[in-house]
Amino acid sequence: MDRQSFENVWDALEDTPAESANMTMRSNLLIAIEQRVRSWDVTQAEAANRLGITQPRLSDLLRGRIANFSLDTLINLAALAGLTVRLDIGEAA
Repeated sequence: MDRQSFENVWDALEDTPAESANMTMRSNLLIAIEQRVRSWDVTQAEAANRLGITQPRLSDLLRGRIANFSLDTLINLAALAGLTVRLDIGEAA
């Protein structure tokens, strides 16, 4: 069996480079939002209120349930959390 090496886990799991890029961006955003929310040191109900989502939805975010969040949704939540989102574009390898 040949051993393969990947840039990140999404390159190994996803079928196309586009799907991998989408999941990479989603996971990076999810992690950043989760860290910001935890830094607030408030109840989940208060954090959910700040983000304009329900407490169960916030719980999904804090538990890393990435499949429940689109890239658009995560960008909007990041803005509500006081984060700035930038996109770096470069040539494909």
